[in-house]
Amino acid sequence: MPSPTRVVITGMGWITPLGHDLDTVWSNLTKGASGVRPIERFEAKTFSTNFAAQVRDYDFTQYVKDAKRHEHAGTHTRFALGAARQAWSQAKLDDTSLDMRRVGAYLVLDFNNYAFANLNAWQPEQNAIDGKIWAQAAQDRMHRFDEIEQEPIMPAAHLAMEFGVRGPVYNCLTACAASTQAIGEAVNILQRGDADIMISGGAHTMIHELGITGFIRLTALSSRTDNIEGASRPFSRTRDGFVMGEGAGIVILETLEHARQRGVEPIVEVIGYGSSADAYRITDIQPEGNGPAAAMGEALGQAGLDPEGKGADGRPPVHYISAHGTGTKENDSIETRAVKKVFGDNAPAIPMSSIKSMMGHLIAAAGAVELITCALAIEHQMLPPTINLTDPDPDLDLDYVPNEARPSEVETCLSNSFGFGGQNDTLIIRRFSE
Repeated sequence: MPSPTRVVITGMGWITPLGHDLDTVWSNLTKGASGVRPIERFEAKTFSTNFAAQVRDYDFTQYVKDAKRHEHAGTHTRFALGAARQAWSQAKLDDTSLDMRRVGAYLVLDFNNYAFANLNAWQPEQNAIDGKIWAQAAQDRMHRFDEIEQEPIMPAAHLAMEFGVRGPVYNCLTACAASTQAIGEAVNILQRGDADIMISGGAHTMIHELGITGFIRLTALSSRTDNIEGASRPFSRTRDGFVMGEGAGIVILETLEHARQRGVEPIVEVIGYGSSADAYRITDIQPEGNGPAAAMGEALGQAGLDPEGKGADGRPPVHYISAHGTGTKENDSIETRAVKKVFGDNAPAIPMSSIKSMMGHLIAAAGAVELITCALAIEHQMLPPTINLTDPDPDLDLDYVPNEARPSEVETCLSNSFGFGGQNDTLIIRRFSE
């Protein structure tokens, strides 16, 4: 059989609660900074969770050629445009004559958060919505293009318009696993020869009344209002839920052959992707971690790595795990169990951390942002910490890189993403070498 097509990352970009460029965000991650603040986007004082990790001081118009074309774009699409422009520029694609029919995109779909706008029709005296007030407010405020922007394809459509993409375009929304899945499936598209370049990743915001209310009702959010910067505390004994974040992460994936033809130096190589379903319950992970373990096992098999083996240096074959690490009781325990199941005696020797402790949970964008973090860990030989881990859970006994960044020899990283509905996805990258 011929060797599989090698796929590399040649550009990366993100818009996050910790900053809007690679260097700023990486600096904040390694300093252990928190992006959690009181919610400003809507009046949240009466909510049991009234804080989140919001993107602040962001102007998407500096990233696009013609802001008028995107004036009705949703918040999530505007995040995606900024992240994609960074990745496109880093990959030096503006300097290249490309066959745009061979350039595609695989993104996370989402609904424009305008759909959840507060039209101020609630009448507390009647404990009901006044339909006439609602209808008039909708008439006054809604624009015909805002209806179009509710379509899930629109983030990909805006990116296609901005960059001239005319190849295969796909999107998915598998909850918190979505952007990891999008990147993994984009790799598959390149490997089967359907494109030379894929723009991939995700953008998401659920920092609106409906999003926050829904997760409060699921008891998934931390309600630690007395210490909001310390509220996201994955793997801690006192963890009580995740903190909502928002943003975008985009990577440029490219076949190695095409990158060589352009004379572009790859950042990292994608060597494994695994996907599985729990077939268990909509909102809970299978208790023994069978689904996450299957996704990790598939990715390791594709990468040709023995999870219980040792490298020439005597270390495990994976040098860092970017944990899904939400900070809920169930997720952190089950992810720990799954890592032990897969890596056996190697598990305690593999450092793993959760950047959700600092920038919150970016939901469908989380996986892409965390994969970029892995690439930067390889570049800088530094592991980002899990902050707020001052009271470790005695039942969770792996190395979670508590509180402070750690210098480390990092060549290979594994990134986990698990979503509602029982979706599990894993990517593995390594330092590029010929």
